Amino acid sequence: MSSPLAPSHHIFLDLQGLTCPGPLLGVKRMIDTLEANQVVLLLSDCPGTHDDLLAWTKQTANQLLYSDKLEGSGGHTTRYFVQKGRLETLHPHATLDMRGIVCPGPIVEAKRLLDGMKAGEVLKLISNCPGIRSDITGWAMATHLRLINTVESAHGEYEFLLQKS
Repeated sequence: MSSPLAPSHHIFLDLQGLTCPGPLLGVKRMIDTLEANQVVLLLSDCPGTHDDLLAWTKQTANQLLYSDKLEGSGGHTTRYFVQKGRLETLHPHATLDMRGIVCPGPIVEAKRLLDGMKAGEVLKLISNCPGIRSDITGWAMATHLRLINTVESAHGEYEFLLQKS
């Protein structure tokens, strides 16, 4: 059940069996009780939950950090990690939009751009490559880049903030 990419959480909310908008309303109730930057882990098997959470987080000061299908659930249950508020607000020095480019293209281009950047500068990488989450995590650890933040900005689309050491 555990994934190295999944963030830690403060509240666990199992709303399997509820139809939309039940899971969204449950997360909203829990988020309202949390302090800034705390995370709710939601389990939901409602197919509309993902789109509901994305729309809601875009209209609020909260963010969907991560989501994945729960192993052993037959692909029906999804884990959602929803954070109250937003992490560090950093303005990237450069943005690289690699939507539509498959791996390793996004990392190759990000490396090329980061090579020309100064230590401490931040790159925002946008990608919808299916393997990008695990690729970025491994690459950042291997190259001593700081992965500041990962946000799922749309279904299957991620924004990464990477800081050059």
